[in-house]
Amino acid sequence: MNTWSSSHAASGLWAWQRRIVSLLEAAQPAAQLLARLYIAKVFFLSGLTKLRDWEITLALFSDEYHVPLLPPELAAVMGTTGELLLPVLLVLGLGGRFAAAGLFVVNAVAAISLPDIGEAALQQHVFWGSLLVGLVLWGPGRWSVDGWLLRRAQR
Repeated sequence: MNTWSSSHAASGLWAWQRRIVSLLEAAQPAAQLLARLYIAKVFFLSGLTKLRDWEITLALFSDEYHVPLLPPELAAVMGTTGELLLPVLLVLGLGGRFAAAGLFVVNAVAAISLPDIGEAALQQHVFWGSLLVGLVLWGPGRWSVDGWLLRRAQR
């Protein structure tokens, strides 16, 4: 292969790589939105379950969940509030990084607080935590209130 053809092949490969990266970057807002919606649903439904029967929730936090450093009643209120409020912020993408970081803490405390967590449940918590770390690092995306506010401020 001569120099011209190898450099031509390299530039063609580079052009394909740029197109693929461009397509992946165009898909980022949709992926961020889907991650936000999925995580928000998981935690919001968990919060609703806790709210439906507060006596059972308090019993779980007293007997089953072993939240470090907090009395069970306070842990129940804080956990339930976080599971109901933070997903709403996350769906809107309003304070998206804050909401994702807060849910990451709720998720981590939940995983740590369950003494007999099964492998499948632990893997679920790891998956949720991974999505949340991604949202903390890269933000809620263009399709969010945060993204809209940022674009508006840059005008």
